Amino acid sequence: MKTRNGFRSVQVFAGFIFASLLGLPWSAHAQAPAGKPAPRAGDIDLANSRVFTFVGATGFGHEHGVEGRLVSGSIRLGANRNAGELVFDMKSFDADTPAARKYVGLQGESDDSTRKQVNDNMRGADVLDVARFPTAKFDIQSALPYRAAKSDAPPQYLLDGQFTLHGVSKHLRVLAQTDESSGMTHVRTQFSVLQSQFGITPFSKLLGTIGVADKLTIYGDAWVFGQ
Repeated sequence: MKTRNGFRSVQVFAGFIFASLLGLPWSAHAQAPAGKPAPRAGDIDLANSRVFTFVGATGFGHEHGVEGRLVSGSIRLGANRNAGELVFDMKSFDADTPAARKYVGLQGESDDSTRKQVNDNMRGADVLDVARFPTAKFDIQSALPYRAAKSDAPPQYLLDGQFTLHGVSKHLRVLAQTDESSGMTHVRTQFSVLQSQFGITPFSKLLGTIGVADKLTIYGDAWVFGQ
């Protein structure tokens, strides 16, 4: 006869295998670790959520894909006020990871030495200055349903609030695409900002012959625990 703990171990292992076969985020099936509170409806699954950024090039520069993580986050879809917040870990932003390049549509890979140079420039005092500004935040004031072009399309929501980057806050409204998977909501967004609007001077060298574009295209890819 199996003990209760032994039966739980079998359940966890079986759940992991089941999630892997279906390609679902394991955290959708896993229980909260001992000593940590269980996730609440609307909380972001931090382990499986990412933000990706496409950085264009100027002159003889190169295009880049950047992958970042969240420190914390929640989205309460349908809320007309206090709809959540996303706090981005700027120190985690990593240029030209395979996942980032694939997500933003870039082919090929970047070697470790080049990636280190790009990351040093990106995180340094002249650009993101992550030592002074270790986080960015999207304070979501409302997340109201948006009428889709097709009646049978997955639900969409307008996320409206304040986006703070590099110590500067701007109004931001983005359209979120959603779909449901194994008790979780997959939320995807895309929006563009100008670095200069947030007090950031886009990186350049050699009198501007090599550099990156002012415009950044940002993709949010978040898994949200059951609404």
